[in-house]
Amino acid sequence: MKKLFVALSTFGEYGSEPIELLRSSGLDFSVNPTGKRLTPEQIVELAADCEGIIAGVEPYNAPVLERLPQLRCISRCGAGIDNVDQQKAKEMGVAILNTPDVVIRPVAELTVAMILDLMRNLSVHAQLMKNRSWQKQGGHLLSGKHVGIIGFGRIGQKVAQLLKPFDVKIGYFDLRQVWIMISNRFEDLNSLLEWADIITVHASIGAQGKPLLGRDELRRMKPGSWIVNTARGGLVDEDALYEALKSGHLAGAALDVFLEEPYTGKLCELDNVVLTPHVATLTGESRLAMEIEASENIIRFFKNGR
Repeated sequence: MKKLFVALSTFGEYGSEPIELLRSSGLDFSVNPTGKRLTPEQIVELAADCEGIIAGVEPYNAPVLERLPQLRCISRCGAGIDNVDQQKAKEMGVAILNTPDVVIRPVAELTVAMILDLMRNLSVHAQLMKNRSWQKQGGHLLSGKHVGIIGFGRIGQKVAQLLKPFDVKIGYFDLRQVWIMISNRFEDLNSLLEWADIITVHASIGAQGKPLLGRDELRRMKPGSWIVNTARGGLVDEDALYEALKSGHLAGAALDVFLEEPYTGKLCELDNVVLTPHVATLTGESRLAMEIEASENIIRFFKNGR
């Protein structure tokens, strides 16, 4: 009987369907017992004899994969697969599956919510009121703003569609030739940074693991502009961002992802920053749908034998 390991720490929390699917499949499976994201050592310890893993964002680098000799399939619950050493997986004949479509709307909706929060100082006013301080800070209309989208895949395009009714002007930068009527493609990143009032990041990893937006790129952004990152930690240089916000060059930022998580760094000190603990896909509806699809993917893989 095929053995599976579910690495997710909250598997089945939003509905019993994923567990029921695995049970009815006839596959032998076990679930992460720690309630936390697994370390490399824990992955190896708990999944050493498994042929399939339903994975979260825990690391499957080359040293981990080498210590999982029975592994044939990783079914990622989510879109990104950059936590898996894809070259090593290919060498070992390990298939990688994911659930890219389910995450589109929740990430796009959180992005729009963050932009609106920054425009109207919602988090700032909420905290002031909780401190019983009746203070008012002037905000900005979203209408008329230039929104620059970095990475124009499915999530970037959904963000553009959700923002268009706010009467914004939308531009994007992407290495691929993607054209839709509601947007304007920029040939280079710097031109987009200089044009936009709001930058929202929906790219994957930067070149050679370096931040996509470092000090030089942040300096090119308009004085008084805003930045949102719901894509990947490390795409924005957090130290450079802190300096740009502290100096007043940037008016504000909103981040859901960080280079190291849990995040407790300097950005927590600033009032003009909205921070959330990597919850972009964490809605009950989307989480359940991802777990169902990830389960179906791995069941189908072992049923078909490929």
